[in-house]
Amino acid sequence: MARGEDDSPGRGAGMRVAVFDTHRYDRDALEAANARFGHALTYFEPRLTLQTAPLAEGFPAVCSFVNDKVDAATLEVLHAGGVRLVAARSAGYNHVDLEAARRLDMRVTRVPEYSPHAVAEHAVALVLSLNRHIPRAFSRVRDWNFSLDGLVGFDLAGKTVGVVGTGRIGRVAARIFKGFGCNVLCCDVAPDAAFERELGVRYAPLDTLFAESDILSLHVPLTPGTRHLVDAAALARMKRGVVLVNTGRGALIDSKALVAALKSGHIGGAGLDVYEEEEGVFFQDLSGQVLQDDVLARLLTFPNVLVTSHQAFLTHEALANIAETTLASLQAFERGEPLVNEVRAEQVLRAR
Repeated sequence: MARGEDDSPGRGAGMRVAVFDTHRYDRDALEAANARFGHALTYFEPRLTLQTAPLAEGFPAVCSFVNDKVDAATLEVLHAGGVRLVAARSAGYNHVDLEAARRLDMRVTRVPEYSPHAVAEHAVALVLSLNRHIPRAFSRVRDWNFSLDGLVGFDLAGKTVGVVGTGRIGRVAARIFKGFGCNVLCCDVAPDAAFERELGVRYAPLDTLFAESDILSLHVPLTPGTRHLVDAAALARMKRGVVLVNTGRGALIDSKALVAALKSGHIGGAGLDVYEEEEGVFFQDLSGQVLQDDVLARLLTFPNVLVTSHQAFLTHEALANIAETTLASLQAFERGEPLVNEVRAEQVLRAR
């Protein structure tokens, strides 16, 4: 367990913050942004869990990432150690038990927007890579195999793309697909007529997207209502040969049902930057171990499945925005100012 200290005196009036689940790129971005804020940041490589929570004793705030496990038991330990703020440096917050945080009078913030372009562009990159068999072609030529057999793709122009969720990321994705000459169908709990007219997309029910889309891209948050949004029944309603892309949350897709649909040949391809059981797997180097997740291992055997380990957000611009927003929330908390990026249990309960 590595620990880096940056809490020397004279840094100003910043907060002491325990930053968990950190990698070099996190630290570089946080340090660059912190030159303006002057917080005292202590970095911990492990994820924030019940077992590692005691490391935060004496810190008024912790900074967590999306695959930490900030459940009720972890929050109890953090609270007992003096933590009053959990600053998630992610858009997702389903890893934090918000009801337990409310009960303990602990505040929770997130980063609602860091770079919609980063995630949307990665989603399109997955589509292009799958369609034109880029990973397979790359592997072949490295072995001096220049055959084109098995590498036939299709033109994106004229194809129908279903964009599920037209928040910031979904809108950017829709614009990119329109740029390729695609017909774009959108589905959202709050259809935007102005966006529909401006871009020339069409809002439709989810079943219509399932039935008509050649490519389906998921851009919705994980809530009780969206968990396993794509299950066996949904997969069966999709057009045969559809390319399914998920850069949202892993549990939007029932992974076992996806394996079955891939085995049957009904699904033409899947690009997954997230996976429902990614906790403890993604962001880690497990190359010297045996992968214990049988479903993930099976997914990785399909030639028409491309998995990236939750890297859609990973651009210089996004990392800078994440650091800036997170540190600004810490500063606002320290000064007793409104937490504009706070997330509360009652907000989630209303959304159910």
